[in-house]
Amino acid sequence: MRLVLTSFTRSLVIAGLVGLMGMSAALSQTVQPSPADLRLVPQSDAQIKLSFAPIVKKVAPAVVNVYASRKVVQRRQVSPFMDDPFFRRFFGQPGGNDRPRQRVESSLGSGVIISSDGTVITNHHVIKDADDVRVALNDRREFDADIVLMDERTDLAVLKIRGDGPFESIDFADSDSLEVGDIVLAIGNPFGVGQTVTQGIVSATARTQVGVTDFQFFIQTDAAINPGNSGGALVDMTGKLVGINSAIYSRSGGSNGIGFAIPAHMARFVAKAADHGGKVQRPWLGATVQLVNAEIAEALSLDRPRGVLVTAVFDGSPAFEAGLRVSDLVIAVDGKEVTDPNSFGYRFATKMIGEQTDFVVLRDGAEEHVTVSLQPAPETIPRDTRELVDYSPFEGATVMNLSPAVSEELGMEGIFDGVVIAEVKRGSTADRVGLRPGDIIRGINRQTVETTEMLEGITKKPPRVWQLDIERDGKVSQLILRG
Repeated sequence: MRLVLTSFTRSLVIAGLVGLMGMSAALSQTVQPSPADLRLVPQSDAQIKLSFAPIVKKVAPAVVNVYASRKVVQRRQVSPFMDDPFFRRFFGQPGGNDRPRQRVESSLGSGVIISSDGTVITNHHVIKDADDVRVALNDRREFDADIVLMDERTDLAVLKIRGDGPFESIDFADSDSLEVGDIVLAIGNPFGVGQTVTQGIVSATARTQVGVTDFQFFIQTDAAINPGNSGGALVDMTGKLVGINSAIYSRSGGSNGIGFAIPAHMARFVAKAADHGGKVQRPWLGATVQLVNAEIAEALSLDRPRGVLVTAVFDGSPAFEAGLRVSDLVIAVDGKEVTDPNSFGYRFATKMIGEQTDFVVLRDGAEEHVTVSLQPAPETIPRDTRELVDYSPFEGATVMNLSPAVSEELGMEGIFDGVVIAEVKRGSTADRVGLRPGDIIRGINRQTVETTEMLEGITKKPPRVWQLDIERDGKVSQLILRG
């Protein structure tokens, strides 16, 4: 079958085509794509040769390799019979078979020079328990370094290079201005192969369910981060520090494109603490908050879950003095939105003592502003730190009296009385019976334990049977042991 066009139909087709062409021209004049919609290919040799090299040259000298080592004492046991002094004498080896032997453990990470005087910021887990710390610069010079500050709760530490400066350093960026899709570079020493640069984008901001630190508010990136990158720099396209690379999500141990960095805002806060006495002192709110889920949001007539709900306000606290109330919904801190307790904790914990902060709260359906003075948590009772050495279930435990100050330091918000275990020596009796840092000793043999002095007195006159009441994660359990 053949299509035949008459002169009439040809005229209609031509007219239609002319009309469509006119319509297309009109549309081209009225609807122009925005610059963001344009996808351009390189138009010149200069554009083809675009590179991140200038940024890398600028920041690479400020990124260092961090080598940490510690001496570990081990006992060498050839035979279990050597535990018995009789067998030692019989075999002519009086204790010689289990002489302590030293072994050196080392860890490798990265760090960032943030000041020309040689101040370096890195991860706490890179230099934890280290006896010696050494840093290697990009130009292969190596220096010993002193540990100025360690803050396990943020997984950050500050070092000071022992050497004559000035050293190349990097400036902090405003990590709050970072947006999803921004290009970033990760610089560090993965697997010990030497300084390495990887490129990616910001996959997410304000990740709060990572579980690495007490203050969870991470930058997520797909720039490759591997073991050894910890403590290294995450930089933006201006060559400024936006984060400290800290963790990866991986089932194999290598990069799967999900890496996390501590925001520069938190790193700057810890660095300032190192300049003011070498101790991180965070403001105390004196209130507890909880997540707003869909059910709570519906009860509060919210269009969506947001903010944090105030569940308790303690008498005499900064929150109490500011007029914060139970059932207030805090939706912003100094203009920055909060979405859950982790983001709220980050926003509040990075404020400096002596300043004021503004909460935006929803109260009875209306927005109100509450100004909170930033004060340190008080030590209402001396902590009276004691290491228990007498034979008891607590041998090897370091204990403190709880107060708002101790509670804040240990991340136990809202618990202000009792005796808490702050540290447990590995291999000690306390370790073997299952006691952990953060456990609160509520009672022994039906007697309430109120102070560390009282607890130590009980351990000096041990009973034949120990009935322990231990609070852990808000639940009290009973443990019965024989002396």
